[in-house]
Amino acid sequence: MNDSVYRNSSEWLPTSAKEVEALGWDYIDVIIFSGDAYVDHPSFGAAVIGRTLQAHGLRVAIVPQPNWRDDLRDFKKLGRPRLFFGVSAGAMDSMVNHYTAARRKRSDDAYTPDGRAGMRPDYPTIVYSQILKQLYPAVPVIAGGIEASLRRVSHYDYWQDRLRPSILVDAPVDMIVYGMGEIPVTQIADRLAAGESLSSLTDIPQTALLLPADVTPAPDNGNIILASFETCLRDKRSQATNFKHVEQQSNRMHGATIWQPHGNKTVKINPMLPPMSTKEIDASFDLPYTRLPHPRYRNKTIPAWEMIKHSVNLHRGCFGGCAFCTISAHQGKFIASRSKESILREVKQVTRMVDFKGYISDLGGPSANMYRMGGRDLSVCEKCMRPSCLHPKPCPNLNNDHAPLLDIYKAVDSLPEVKKSFIGSGVRYDLSMHESGNEQIDRTNRRYNEELITRHVSGRLKVAPEHTIDHVLDIMRKPSFKQFHEFKKIFDRINR
Repeated sequence: MNDSVYRNSSEWLPTSAKEVEALGWDYIDVIIFSGDAYVDHPSFGAAVIGRTLQAHGLRVAIVPQPNWRDDLRDFKKLGRPRLFFGVSAGAMDSMVNHYTAARRKRSDDAYTPDGRAGMRPDYPTIVYSQILKQLYPAVPVIAGGIEASLRRVSHYDYWQDRLRPSILVDAPVDMIVYGMGEIPVTQIADRLAAGESLSSLTDIPQTALLLPADVTPAPDNGNIILASFETCLRDKRSQATNFKHVEQQSNRMHGATIWQPHGNKTVKINPMLPPMSTKEIDASFDLPYTRLPHPRYRNKTIPAWEMIKHSVNLHRGCFGGCAFCTISAHQGKFIASRSKESILREVKQVTRMVDFKGYISDLGGPSANMYRMGGRDLSVCEKCMRPSCLHPKPCPNLNNDHAPLLDIYKAVDSLPEVKKSFIGSGVRYDLSMHESGNEQIDRTNRRYNEELITRHVSGRLKVAPEHTIDHVLDIMRKPSFKQFHEFKKIFDRINR
């Protein structure tokens, strides 16, 4: 980054003792240790949680990519926080970040200055929390992020080719916040600040913790007891059944509490929160992000930020339910959409960036075209445990109206500073091609496909068939490849 884009470093969350001193602080409420570089942007989890807690009236600092191989000075430099340490491996699972699918070591890291590899350990959640508990045994450690979130129960570790227990067994953390963490983390902070003991925080939604085995309840409508880790080691089918339960509960609007015995302990996973309201998700995206890497990275490039710096995320969640994907286990199946006003505020922020040339690189989301979609009758959705609203065929209760999305595209493109906006996220063409039976919606959706292809493709349109063989696609919970050919006919006709 060029020096000219930087303002006063006090506009970022502090990352060093000198920055804390410059703010005049004599204590810190929460210190977050992150495996990523600190980029103050809503696409980077540590920044989101830090800014959320700051808006909640707390003093928050971030220690990005601490050195775990020296005398541990990075873990000591800010001392102990008043409330808790937060730990996150970063925006990617560390093992996906470090290794290819062939288990070969990667030579770069997109979330590190200049793409340099080796700036975080394997399994940072485990390594960072072990160090913090060694240095500050009495201070609570709360883990979050994709690595901790998706390893909250026993899981197959591809990199080691073995079944591993919940990360709560391997990492000495006091609690995991899984999924989107803004609401749970503020509840934790409030209750600790009010003087409650950590051991009493067993009921916070979207958290997982390790308890004595004798507290496990009998199974009922509100509690699901999974096969124990030891049983799963002996029986792969038990592990598969466990995964089905976890997936189903992640896809429910009001899930059950999940328990899994691990020896003389049991993992308790509290239900996922209902989807954020528009007001709640707007509040997160409207926080005072600088949208820039911290000044400590002057004249260095952070590839992950370079890729998304001119993009805007419209919503969270995905109801595609692809069998190989865990978005719903982290963000949920139900879509939480931002308001048009919040989106336009962020687009205007992007247009004021010094290197903005008039092109929005992506108006997207986990699936680009699910904005403001969901069940017409939410009482039906409240009972549903289907992993996908689109497979084996689109749900008759699904509203697939693309009109709100077209309205966003039109509003963004009408801004004088915007020459063109592109859709860089994957598009579910089976969603936009589905005939709903409502002529107005079907006409709008045909117009969406035309506008997408004529106005929002930057060289290549990303769609996601992932395979070409129908029986494989069916196992993947994807539509027949015939539908891809139908979409390609539309694409070719419009381009001609």
